[in-house]
Amino acid sequence: MRPSSHHAATDSAGSPKANAFTRGDWRVIRDLLPYLLEHKVRVAFALSCLIAAKFANLGIPILLKDLIDTLNVKVDSAQALMLIPVGLILAYGALRVSASLFNELREALFARVTQNAVRKVALQVFNHLHSLALSFHLARQTGGVSRDIERGTRGIQSLISYSLYSILPTLIEFCLVLGYLAYAYDIWFAVITFVALVLYIIFTVVVTEWRTHFRRTMNDMDSKANQKAIDSLLNFETVKYFGNEQFESHRYDENLVRYQTAAIQSQKSLAVLNLGQQIIIAIGLVLILWRATIGVSNGTMTLGDLVLVNTLMIQLYIPLNFLGVIYREIKQAITDMDRMFSLLSTDREVADKPNAPPLHIANYQTGPEVCFEHVSFHYEKKREILKDISFTIPAGTITAVVGQSGAGKSTLARLLFRFYDIQSGRIDIDGQAINAVQQASLRSAIGIVPQDTVLFNDTIGYNIAYGKPGSSMEEVQAAARAAQIDGFIQRLPDGYNTQVGERGLKLSGGEKQRVAIARTLLKKPAMLIFDEATSALDSKTERAIQEELLNLARNRTTLIIAHRLSTITHADQILVMEQGQIIERGTHAQLLEAHGRYAEMWQMQERTAVD
Repeated sequence: MRPSSHHAATDSAGSPKANAFTRGDWRVIRDLLPYLLEHKVRVAFALSCLIAAKFANLGIPILLKDLIDTLNVKVDSAQALMLIPVGLILAYGALRVSASLFNELREALFARVTQNAVRKVALQVFNHLHSLALSFHLARQTGGVSRDIERGTRGIQSLISYSLYSILPTLIEFCLVLGYLAYAYDIWFAVITFVALVLYIIFTVVVTEWRTHFRRTMNDMDSKANQKAIDSLLNFETVKYFGNEQFESHRYDENLVRYQTAAIQSQKSLAVLNLGQQIIIAIGLVLILWRATIGVSNGTMTLGDLVLVNTLMIQLYIPLNFLGVIYREIKQAITDMDRMFSLLSTDREVADKPNAPPLHIANYQTGPEVCFEHVSFHYEKKREILKDISFTIPAGTITAVVGQSGAGKSTLARLLFRFYDIQSGRIDIDGQAINAVQQASLRSAIGIVPQDTVLFNDTIGYNIAYGKPGSSMEEVQAAARAAQIDGFIQRLPDGYNTQVGERGLKLSGGEKQRVAIARTLLKKPAMLIFDEATSALDSKTERAIQEELLNLARNRTTLIIAHRLSTITHADQILVMEQGQIIERGTHAQLLEAHGRYAEMWQMQERTAVD
C-alpha cells in the first residue's frame, strides 16, 4: 500500500546478522539450489555461454591494442603503404558480436530455470499455507504473509539475476584480467588491481552491514503499514459504521513516518558508501595509468599497451561501480527469501499420518455414523473448551447442539473438519478415527453452511461452483434452483456472471446464505453441518431458509449448531452444552418434560418472541 520508491542505489541489505554471508544466508541458497538444478543441462549450457562471453570480452581490448600498434607507423614509411589490417577489424567486430550473442544465449537459456524456480517455490508456499492449522491463520495477518511471499518470489529472481548476470561474470572477468596482466606485463599491474578490488570489497561489505538495520526497519514498517491498510480495507464497513477513517489513517501514517525516517537515514549512509567506493576506484586507476605511462615513456610498453591497460581497468571497474548495489540487493533478496522459506518450515501441526487411507463412507445415501468418545480439547492450556464430551450421531439422523456462547458448540464443527487435533479422546466417522484418515477425503465428505458466509470476490456462478470445481453450468443452475436462488439470479442484469464484491458484500445476508446452501448442495456431501446458519437473518427469511435446510438435511447425517431453539425442534437428538460439557440430551419433547436448562432456555426465548 506504500507508494513504491525503488531505486537500485537506495536499497540496502536486510540481513539479520552483521557479517557478509551468514550460515543462514548459505542455508537459503542451499534451499533454492534443488529448484535450479532440475535443469542441469540448461544450467551447464548457460554457464558455458557466460564463460565464452567473458573470453570474448577480454579479447576485444587485446585486438584493439593490436590494431593500434599496427597503425602506429610514420606516414612516409614503407609500412604506411600496406593495406589496412582488415582481418583485425573484422575480428574485433566478430568478438563484440560474439560477446553479445553469448550473453543473450545465457539469459535465454536461464530464463526458464528462473521462472520455473519462482513458480514452484511460490506454489509450494501457497500449498503449505493451505495445509497449516487454523491456529496459524488466526494468528497471522494476511497482508504480512502475502507481502512475504511477494518479496520472496521477487528475491529469487533478484538473486539469480544479480548472481548469474553480475557477480559471477565480474569474478570470471577479474580472474581473466589478473591472469593476463600478470602474464603480459609487470606483476605490479596485477598487484595494484588485486589490492584495489580487495579494499573495495571489504569497504563495501563493512559499510553495507552498518546500513543493514536501516533496511530491516524499512521492511518491518513496510509490512506493518501494509497489514494495517489491508486489515482496514477488508473491514471497510466497520470503519464507516464508527466513522474511524481518521483513526485508521493515523495508524497507517505512524508506520509510514517510521519508514520515511529509516529511508532518509539509509540514503545519507549511502552517500558515505558511494564516496568511499569512488575514492578506492580512482586511486587504483591512477596507479595503473601511472605505471603504464612510465612503461610507454621508457619504451617497455606501446601506445596500444597503454590503451589496453586503461580499457581493461575501465571494463573491470564499471561493474565494480555497481558491486555495492548488487551486494545489497543480493543480501536483501536472501533476507526476503528466508522469510518466505520460513513459512515452508512452519510446523503443520495437523498433518496426515504416513500412508493414511481415505475415509470410507459405508452408505453415502444415509450418511455416516459420527461418534465423539471422551473428547477433551483446548486452544490454550489454561482454558479448556471441551471436557470429556461423548455422544453419537446415528447415520441419517439430525443432532442439534444448543447452549450459551462460549459453551464449545462451534468447536465441535472445527474438530469434525479436523482444523485442530484433540488432546484426548477419539472422534470416529463410520468407525474410522478422523486423525487416521486423509484430511482431504474427510473434508470432501462434509458440507457446511456457516453462520457467516464469506464469498470470493468473483461471480455468483463461480461461488456456487466452488462447492464442486469443474461443475457444468447446468449443475450450478440445478443447485441454485434447489436453494431457491435461481429466480433471483435470473432477474439480475448479469445473471450468474454478477460480481458479489469483496467477501460477498454486494449480496444481502439471506442471498449469501442461499448461495452457501447451493454450493453445499452441489458438493453433495455425506454429512452436513449447520453452524448457526440462520441466526443472523430476520424471522421471515429464517423460516424460508430453514425449510431449505431441512430439505438439504433429509437422508443425511446432520449436526446443527443452533442459537434459536425454534429451529431445531425437529431434531432426532438435542444436546445441551454448558462450559464445555453436555448437561442434557434428548428430543425436544423429552427436554421440555425434564424442566431443566433446555426448558429454561425455551421459555426465555418464547417470552422474547412475544415481547
